[in-house]
Amino acid sequence: MGRVTVRRPVRRISATGERRRPDSLAAEEPLEIRVDGKALAVTMRTPGHDVELAHGFLLSEGVLGSREDVAAARYCDGVDDQGRNTYNVLDVTLAPGVAPPETGVERNFYTTSSCGVCGKAALDAVKLKSRFSPAESTFEVKTDVLVELPDTLRDKQKVFKSTGGLHAAALFTPDGELEVVREDVGRHNAVDKVLGWALQAGRIPAPGLGLLVSGRASFELVQKAAMAGIGILAAVSAPSSLAVELAEENGMTLIGFLRGDSMNLYTGDQRVLA
Repeated sequence: MGRVTVRRPVRRISATGERRRPDSLAAEEPLEIRVDGKALAVTMRTPGHDVELAHGFLLSEGVLGSREDVAAARYCDGVDDQGRNTYNVLDVTLAPGVAPPETGVERNFYTTSSCGVCGKAALDAVKLKSRFSPAESTFEVKTDVLVELPDTLRDKQKVFKSTGGLHAAALFTPDGELEVVREDVGRHNAVDKVLGWALQAGRIPAPGLGLLVSGRASFELVQKAAMAGIGILAAVSAPSSLAVELAEENGMTLIGFLRGDSMNLYTGDQRVLA
């Protein structure tokens, strides 16, 4: 299977001189997601936890609602020039009675590691409606718990420590425990992986969990949280205007600039206790 990191020689230049040394890079490879044998999307991702990624992606697209909606998920087809499986094509077989993705959900070309919605075939399909209401989440968390989360997340980012090139996402409890942490070159892939983990664990909808991301809060990440019934999204960096609008529309709590001992509450501040 694809490696999470790749070693490459570099020429290191600094104020004290220069030298050559090996450097660790975060691996980035394409993953084609198929549903019932039909290609749906190609995303650039860090290999690993691909089944979770596919489950989370299909959850956020409104195709899946529970682990029982999937009959099987298996690697197929993709081979290199020596005939070896690249593990870069994953086919998800839906359970009987589960409707396939609607027309318009298909991606035009592919999703890059930085953007997950830019390949939508129809802009009307971008704003999806969740079968689980985030507004019904009674999740509450204290500020002294929230301010500890970024450091706890960073401590668990093993690949980031060696490469400096990965985003991270985690699901956390009201007492600050990180239930699952995933890393990826794409922030949306990292979120799909943790949501896929929750789906496979039978924990979707997840009104009792919060979503933590290591970077900014985009429209798409708010949408993914909403599709999982998550009521609170905390980001280390800034949210976009559309992310705030969508969070407010869905009755979600959106936190940005969660750094040090401070944070900005943009929506749903009733879930954050001083």
